[in-house]
Amino acid sequence: MIFSRVRNRISAVVSVYNELVCKPKGIKQYSSDVKVTSRVKQVDIPGPDPTPPFKGNDSDFPCVLRNSISGPEPEYEKVISGFKTFTYKQPFQFKYHDGILPEVTIAYETWGTLDESASNAIFIFSGLSSSSHARSHAENLKPGWWEKFIGPGCAIDTDKFFVICANHIGGCYGSSGPSSINPLTEKPYGTTFPVICIEDLVRFQFMLVESLGISKLYGAVGSSLGGMCSLLTGVIFSDKVERVVTISSCAKSHPSSIAMRYLQRRTIMSDTNWNNGHYYGKAYPKIGMKLAREIATITYRSGPEWDMRFGRNRIDPSSQPSLCPNFMIENYLDYQGEAFCTKFDPNSLLYISKAMDLFDISEDFGSMKAGLSRIKCPVLILGVQTDILFPIWQQRELARELHEAGNKAVTFYELNSIFGHDTFLLDLNGVGAAVKGFLETNLAKKDTDGEHKKDDGSQQ
Repeated sequence: MIFSRVRNRISAVVSVYNELVCKPKGIKQYSSDVKVTSRVKQVDIPGPDPTPPFKGNDSDFPCVLRNSISGPEPEYEKVISGFKTFTYKQPFQFKYHDGILPEVTIAYETWGTLDESASNAIFIFSGLSSSSHARSHAENLKPGWWEKFIGPGCAIDTDKFFVICANHIGGCYGSSGPSSINPLTEKPYGTTFPVICIEDLVRFQFMLVESLGISKLYGAVGSSLGGMCSLLTGVIFSDKVERVVTISSCAKSHPSSIAMRYLQRRTIMSDTNWNNGHYYGKAYPKIGMKLAREIATITYRSGPEWDMRFGRNRIDPSSQPSLCPNFMIENYLDYQGEAFCTKFDPNSLLYISKAMDLFDISEDFGSMKAGLSRIKCPVLILGVQTDILFPIWQQRELARELHEAGNKAVTFYELNSIFGHDTFLLDLNGVGAAVKGFLETNLAKKDTDGEHKKDDGSQQ
């Protein structure tokens, strides 16, 4: 009789537990103006005495949240129009694995006017997830990712310069990439797309430059991945560029940044919907892509900024702790992942981030000094003291090695910004002023042994 009552009680408890805990629940969506509370119910399993021996957690995990904390953020849009294209109709060979595409298309946008001698062109190399849309124009009025840095009187003055920006090969904003259709199979390339490297990106973008009737760039400017490209431009096209600007970048990828990008790739490839890269027209690997972006966001900003912006603030101070986000910093990361995960092709992130990992100036020249010695023009290097993805010591090292390689026109600025790696997108005063001064000063006529400056203008 006693055992029968115990079995009945256990059966009732299991039934309640299955109903409350194991039954799948829908994911609730919240807008930015809704106060989100992670409601936590308790599961009580009664014992023989009035005090329950187990009191556990039961949550419907409302983890798809929206950020309600304001702060400066980069402008990223899924660009599908408003750009021009250049298509190379012949086979293009890549550096690794003898990879070949039957034809290659690159999307680009321009601002300003090319002068009669075609000598005022500046090429802006974009970052990993950026498009060719660096600034708004008549064909696309949405703000570009470097909107405040480009334009009349701006850091890159379109009254003086003809400005070009392209979407990298391997991307998904108009250029040939994994999501593009292979003309031979009439299906998306997916992961049959050739492995790419920074050299492939730069060489094809110079083919674009030449197609525009430009034989020599006035300047090559880039940040992050773009800074790798602009630096390599000075190495492999030393006679085709007059000055180089590299911001928050390096001469070779460091293991710590490789590790962070590896984790992003791993989360995407572990999503069952990734399907070995052949998910086009099928279920999208959203969970992996969202998590990859959350990891990336950690590397893009800085602890001091988050301490100032979020601290240990709770989403709802009155709610009990749960396994869902309780802190505003968790909410912020969740929002960043959700907002970005369908704007960029996961395969493009895999390919381009791997190209960044492979970057090493010394690879084809025997040593770093030998590679950097090929750069004959003035170089501006900017670094940010709070950058954890491309730490400041990498820019210091690059400036020193360029100088030791014989370049006497190296200018190096350290910026004291709280925005970490994203400083190049947000700090108009620090980054913009340095770039404008460098581009508009005739450094070729200066006899300088190089400069090392902090953002207060002092030399070291």
